Amino acid sequence: MGNTSPRFVSRLKRKKRIRKNIFGSQDRPRLSVFRSSNHIYAQIIDDTKGQTLVSASTLDGEYKENPVEGKKREIAKAVGQLVGKRAVEKGITKVVLDRNGFLYHGRVKALSDGAREAGLKF
Repeated sequence: MGNTSPRFVSRLKRKKRIRKNIFGSQDRPRLSVFRSSNHIYAQIIDDTKGQTLVSASTLDGEYKENPVEGKKREIAKAVGQLVGKRAVEKGITKVVLDRNGFLYHGRVKALSDGAREAGLKF
């Protein structure tokens, strides 16, 4: 892996370990979370078809119309509510959380709390 940072390598190892056990089916798709330094992204994926069913991020048009001012956690919670609202509109209520190797605290936890508030169960 050359000159990659140890933190990145550790995250990839955690991601591999997590994805071994998590699989998104049609009944219970996978809610995948990715966070960069400035943005946060969430997708609901059906792994049997290899298809993204619902997505939301801070770069989304609907989010940009009504941006949330404040800390990154509050923004992540708003993105979680947005992805949850879109999922419920499509008839998806149960998902499996894929934290993508990130630790479950801070923005990842805020996003999942927002999705729960919008009506998703996991």
